[in-house]
Amino acid sequence: MGINLAKGQRVDLTKTNPGLTKAIIGLGWDTNRYHGGNDFDLDACAFLTDANSRVINDSDFIFYNNLVHPSGGVEHTGDNRTGEGDGDDEQIKIDFSKVPPSIHRIAITVTIHDAEARNQNFGQVSNAFVRVVDEESGREILRFDLGEDFSVETAIVVCELYRHNGDWKFNAVGSGFAGGLASLCRNFGLEV
Repeated sequence: MGINLAKGQRVDLTKTNPGLTKAIIGLGWDTNRYHGGNDFDLDACAFLTDANSRVINDSDFIFYNNLVHPSGGVEHTGDNRTGEGDGDDEQIKIDFSKVPPSIHRIAITVTIHDAEARNQNFGQVSNAFVRVVDEESGREILRFDLGEDFSVETAIVVCELYRHNGDWKFNAVGSGFAGGLASLCRNFGLEV
């Protein structure tokens, strides 16, 4: 069992886990029962940014319609449209050895697809978590449970992985946004 983090905590990934080059970022959630008539479709994304937290190229935005970064350093394993079952609902794989030096941060986010049209928000989502697993050994390195402190938000920056003095660190962000994916894209400098 890895380290359990609280919102705002930062930990070393590669320094305290020598030899870690391939990590799986697993994201999971449950939806509360409600009578809205629509299923929930939550989507994980990765924004690969420069030192100013800006995405430089559209190819640096990894999501269900752009699954693999050109470098091969970041890969989304595919869209889970129901979130049913236990464990990770969606995964993003990172090979730190292939992430280009121009990428300083990898922000991992989750959004609710068509949240406004379906009248859905993260107040209707529970048990949301992110975990980092060493792909080679299968060992869970850390876990961040987001808690239930969201209401009207339709997008969340769950965590970020960032370079610091040649190593990669993990920051448990847990910051919510209204405005869904479009709002997140604008936040990271993408045109929508």
